[in-house]
Amino acid sequence: MSRRGNIIGELDWITLVLYILLVTYGWLSIYSATSGEQATHLFDLSQRYGKQLLWIGMALVLAFAILIIDAKFFSTFAFAFYFLMLIVLVGVLLFGKTVAGSKSWFQMGSFALQPAEFAKFATALALAKYLSRLNVDLRLLKNKLAAIVILAVPAVLILLQNDTGSALVYFAFVLVLFREGLSGLIIVVGVLMTALFITTVIWGEIYVSAAIILITAFGFLLNRKLRKNLMSVLGILILSVVFVSTVHYAFENILEPHQRVRIQVMLGLKKDIHGAGYNVNQAKIAIGSGGLNGKGYREGMLTRNHFVPEQSTDFIFCTVGEERGFIGSSVLILLFLALFIRIILLAERQRSPFSRIYGYGVASILFFHFTVNIAMTIGLAPVVGIPLPFFSYGGSSLWAFTVLLFIFIKQDANRLNVL
Repeated sequence: MSRRGNIIGELDWITLVLYILLVTYGWLSIYSATSGEQATHLFDLSQRYGKQLLWIGMALVLAFAILIIDAKFFSTFAFAFYFLMLIVLVGVLLFGKTVAGSKSWFQMGSFALQPAEFAKFATALALAKYLSRLNVDLRLLKNKLAAIVILAVPAVLILLQNDTGSALVYFAFVLVLFREGLSGLIIVVGVLMTALFITTVIWGEIYVSAAIILITAFGFLLNRKLRKNLMSVLGILILSVVFVSTVHYAFENILEPHQRVRIQVMLGLKKDIHGAGYNVNQAKIAIGSGGLNGKGYREGMLTRNHFVPEQSTDFIFCTVGEERGFIGSSVLILLFLALFIRIILLAERQRSPFSRIYGYGVASILFFHFTVNIAMTIGLAPVVGIPLPFFSYGGSSLWAFTVLLFIFIKQDANRLNVL
């Protein structure tokens, strides 16, 4: 049952203002990064800042369309959206255009569309629809496997497009599953496996395996509880050593050469400032040169002279760092953190399980993009080509993030109509 309400009056204006601030801040940074000394009018579609204004205008149209659609539309057709996007992802593999090594674009004249960006919100809808069904208990193996399949299918299709960055985003949904009852042990295991992978790449299989064995031996000597659980501890020890022994093979045979080099550069195992490490090195120089207050809007030497490749897309954060300095970068980070906190607060006040789960999906996707993008810009993560939400240049990413967020804003505005 439901009752009528003033949906527009129920819109969360804090979230809307944060969205507008981020999009505006992003466009100003794109304008600075792409406009020359003799910048033409703002709507010059031959320039990236002109195209981005067009994308922003169309994003606002999409946002308005979502707000006037019945909120039940998105839950009713959640699986339809999901399967439609799977078909589109297969179509990209068959008929798509290869850009920068990734076959993930549909080219229509001068316009290119990246379906992988839209698959994220479709997957969030499908996962929310499945988990919001009655009696879906994530403690049961069959339900875990069903949720994993929903996430894995689009991720694999995107990985086949050679778009590793977009495929990695699907790991963010673990946070949604954790909120809905998945054991935190799985997250702990994931963190430990990542740590073992990194330490093995740095120090080698023999040293890491020896360290694991020594730590386990000391644990047996100092902790009686470990001695009482001998078989469990030995099982974990064996699995850890086996995992470590496979790292070298996976690193050399599964990862692409450019991915191996990026990881080695990030870990300090290789210096390649003229090759794989060039973008990150230049980005760190640009950010560092900004100091506390920055050099001023459109006054950054590296920004103005395009010393950092992809400075309006994946490396847009270094434009902020050089021109606005530590203070401007902190303002940007605080805006994103405010958005994440607000989305989580809104998700927790939902009456509908579907809306709550979808809200956590929105927060997880945006948080993953934000964290990885900034981390790779400052050299704390490998370069994987992930845009900064609402900020980086690009129509596909801006539209997809807008749709992702405004579907949730619509769900929240409708929460009082759910009894």
